[in-house]
Amino acid sequence: MSIMNASKFLPTLMITCVMGMSIGAYVEASGVPMPAEPQRMDLPVEGDMPSLSGATGWLNSQPLTPAGLRGKVVLVDFWTYSCINSIRQLPYLRAWARKYKDQGLVVIGVHSPEFAFEKNLDNVRQAVTDLRVGSPIATAIDSNHGIWQAFNNEYWPAIYIVDAHGRIRHHVFGEGEYDQTERVIQQLLADAGARNVDQTLVSGDGRGIDAAPDLADLKSPETYVGSERAENFASKGGSLFSSHGVYSAPESLNLNHWALVGDWTIEKHSAVMNKAGGRIVYRFHARDLHLVMGPRAKGTPVKFRVLIDGKPPGDAHGVDVDEQGNGTVSEQRLYQLIRQPGPVADREFQIEFLDPGAEAFVFTFG
Repeated sequence: MSIMNASKFLPTLMITCVMGMSIGAYVEASGVPMPAEPQRMDLPVEGDMPSLSGATGWLNSQPLTPAGLRGKVVLVDFWTYSCINSIRQLPYLRAWARKYKDQGLVVIGVHSPEFAFEKNLDNVRQAVTDLRVGSPIATAIDSNHGIWQAFNNEYWPAIYIVDAHGRIRHHVFGEGEYDQTERVIQQLLADAGARNVDQTLVSGDGRGIDAAPDLADLKSPETYVGSERAENFASKGGSLFSSHGVYSAPESLNLNHWALVGDWTIEKHSAVMNKAGGRIVYRFHARDLHLVMGPRAKGTPVKFRVLIDGKPPGDAHGVDVDEQGNGTVSEQRLYQLIRQPGPVADREFQIEFLDPGAEAFVFTFG
């Protein structure tokens, strides 16, 4: 997941036209204001584009090289398919790739896994399809983190923009800064000789799981379930650092505290439910609640039921559950379990697994 916390996310600022500008700023036929000419940015040279030879494979493209990309403006995006921060950035990447393809922009998504299941090429291929990360975006499979290390990268997501001479000129760590990023693309395309570069800005088309977060009501942080990075674990009857235990929930949970209930095995990166009826409860404050999870054994789906404040979610259900809170874990990925229509307040979330074998990795919010 991204190590940028919610306070670091930079929402896009919308700039509107004001009355009193010259008549030349309008399109005569329609009277619609034209975008003001953007101010040229001073973009430092941050180094040469590193090699992409660390890729273990490519989707939607032949292998690409820095030398072969000379003359093009290149956007390199480090992402991983279970990371909500990466997913919410995809509408902009898709829009930029389509809009500027014919003027010389190449978008490369470098899929660098966080969890072991994200190294599975079949899983990545399915995610690329489900998340609509197809052509013209080229996907470099970076399962051994070779490209990640070549860029000295530390974040999901992370964008690096390379000019036509192969030099890195801009970077963005985490979500946001979409307007500025597109302005950089436009400037570097013009510098490379592209004519009539459209100076309007795209708007992300995220509506489902890739919709922008509700930052005003986001008070819950990314929360790992495995022992290596877990915080605010509140279960009784077992230790987070024991390999196996039978757990129960406390009488009440403080905000952003969570608990396992039932028979679980806690591993470094995940918790695995051993017997049907196991639960996870979490006291949260956010519009959206997601859980990265999957069946421990491939091809063995696990049914589950979600409650919010002890009741079925109704119209607060996420895309992966129905109004009664019913769903099925069938593959290893991020599941959207709650999307509240409002108002957002401190709520208690519960997921009960009706079959054994569910494996939970991390909660994320939006």
